[in-house]
Amino acid sequence: MPDLPARFAAIIVAFAPLSRHRTWRHAEVLLVGAILAPGKRTVTSILRITGLSREAHFVNYHRVLSRARWSGREAARLLLCLLIHAFAPTGPIILGLDDTIERRRGRRIKAKGIYRDPVRSSDAHFVKASGLRWISLMLLAPSERYCRERGHRHKKLTDWARQLVLQVRRWLPERELILVSDMGFAALELLAALSRQSVICITRLRLDAALYEPAPPRQPGTCGRPRTKGARLPTLSDVLTRTSTRWQRVTVPGWYGEGERLIEFCSATAVWRHGGMPVVPIRWVLLRDPLGRFSPQALLCTDPRQAPLQIIRWFILRWQVEVTFQEARAHLGVETQRQWSDRAVARTTPCLFGLFSIVTLLAAQLDQRTEQLCSSTAGTASLIRLLQMRSQPCDGRFGARQVCLHPGTGTKLRNPRGPFSSAWFPHSVTPPDWPKSSLESR
Repeated sequence: MPDLPARFAAIIVAFAPLSRHRTWRHAEVLLVGAILAPGKRTVTSILRITGLSREAHFVNYHRVLSRARWSGREAARLLLCLLIHAFAPTGPIILGLDDTIERRRGRRIKAKGIYRDPVRSSDAHFVKASGLRWISLMLLAPSERYCRERGHRHKKLTDWARQLVLQVRRWLPERELILVSDMGFAALELLAALSRQSVICITRLRLDAALYEPAPPRQPGTCGRPRTKGARLPTLSDVLTRTSTRWQRVTVPGWYGEGERLIEFCSATAVWRHGGMPVVPIRWVLLRDPLGRFSPQALLCTDPRQAPLQIIRWFILRWQVEVTFQEARAHLGVETQRQWSDRAVARTTPCLFGLFSIVTLLAAQLDQRTEQLCSSTAGTASLIRLLQMRSQPCDGRFGARQVCLHPGTGTKLRNPRGPFSSAWFPHSVTPPDWPKSSLESR
């Protein structure tokens, strides 16, 4: 395995206890090669970029994903601890929850299903996509048809979400957790289960949701079951059209990556209830744009004590989840892998998404000179591109030593010292001389 700079090697070696020494030697090559390789992330391209294109026992690298025994859940725990130590040592931990479709075809990919394509579909046009459905915490959610054919009980997306968030709660029992998700996870059963574990949930709310006042105090001697709700409140659609609604105007910074946005909002507390479902006390926030640039929308928070403006600021952070999906596809080759065994399919995509976080940790280790060169906020995607361009093979060996991006091609990037902020990478840059590794000396 090629040597790495000391400040990078410390992060990579943290995952060594997950497997046996022989397996780790091959896994380390795959991990580093997946960062360096441009284009497709196949095992062949990784071996080629690391100078092992003539490796006789190349099958051992394939077996790391298809046969070797190691725990993806334990790897996720280690990665989460590293991220928290680097970026959120104190204060609340904000978790983003979302799902994405990995477009894959083939008879041997057994867990694939047919889903609505959220990118190409619209309100009037429905587009289907075949592939695997992943939750951003990287646990595979098989299709309903896959479970039915094998006699398994189908687990809904909200069930997977509950299991994932409660796993993080067990790992971090003393930290305040805030979950930000889209409307697909606005389910009463999920919100009630997470609220019982002291997880604050923020998501979208339907404008026609049934809202009630809290149940009045139960009088002594009252017969029957205790009441769970009070009087019915007007729907948010009615609140939106009423002339008596009092709106507050505020400027929100960082609105979905577009800078500042002037909005109006109103807020109140209520109880959200549906027949046969748990009762969840919430604070709702109704938003509208005075200039009409987006349709009115409603948010909910399962902690009624939170301020409306804080709820809005937390929710717009969710956009970074979509940015991460896009950058992982563009720079880490998600959807280009070609494994066919069940275990390899279940492991490869989570590993590629995990690489994005590992590169963010590597970016946080840049020395002061490199940080100043990158305007003090070097981005995750820029570091991936930088490493890939530095490691372009020359006659099978690593000969590239310097990089200069084309002028005028600045890219908006994630800020490793603030995972939810952004920065601009310099238009033209030649990186300083980093400590040499055996990769560069070959």
